[in-house]
Amino acid sequence: MEKNYRLLIVEDEPDLCEILQFNLESEGYTVDVANSAEEALTKDLTQYNLLLLDVMMGQMSGFKLAQLLKSKAETKHIPIIFLTARVTENDVLTGFNTGADDYILKPFSIKVVAARIKAVLSRSASTDSQSNEVVRFETMEVDLNAKQVNIDGKSIELTKTEFELLALFVQNPTKVFSRESILSQVWTEDVYVTDRTVDVHITRLRKKIEPYGKNIVTRSGYGYCFI
Repeated sequence: MEKNYRLLIVEDEPDLCEILQFNLESEGYTVDVANSAEEALTKDLTQYNLLLLDVMMGQMSGFKLAQLLKSKAETKHIPIIFLTARVTENDVLTGFNTGADDYILKPFSIKVVAARIKAVLSRSASTDSQSNEVVRFETMEVDLNAKQVNIDGKSIELTKTEFELLALFVQNPTKVFSRESILSQVWTEDVYVTDRTVDVHITRLRKKIEPYGKNIVTRSGYGYCFI
């Protein structure tokens, strides 16, 4: 497996969790387990490439957890597969209407689950790299194709130059860019600007992308970086 994908199983049957975890780790995945939706919410869910959710669990159902995750900018992109004994047409429709990528009925074959996971991850990777190239940092999303920025689900209006500055930073986290480097990459050659122009645009950009303005850091004597 080219990429070390990290999965989270949210299931209240410990024996089933153990079987799934063992077999999926054998497939090369890193697999964590939560025995309830509430336990899942205590984890940093942004680290996972895919979630496997049971539907009928304790106080919060898998449907409710999926709705919650899809409502948040930092987790709405994470693929979800339901593993459930809920077999009615209405249940299946509810699952897909919450934004699920697949719906697998119990009892199931582990090989089928592994194949469906691989298919969903493949579609997700293709979407991210081709049709929807989005760079995410906590609750900020920078859509490089649509030239749009969202923070906490709200659209942020940036000028072309401000967007290109932000895109340069978020695509190269921790890399320090000198003012000369920024000028050559963001401004066209036929436009005369000074180092001060860079400073002014970055000041404006910082204000517009609060609370992430502080993440554009000045490295005295060197330039700027995004951390």
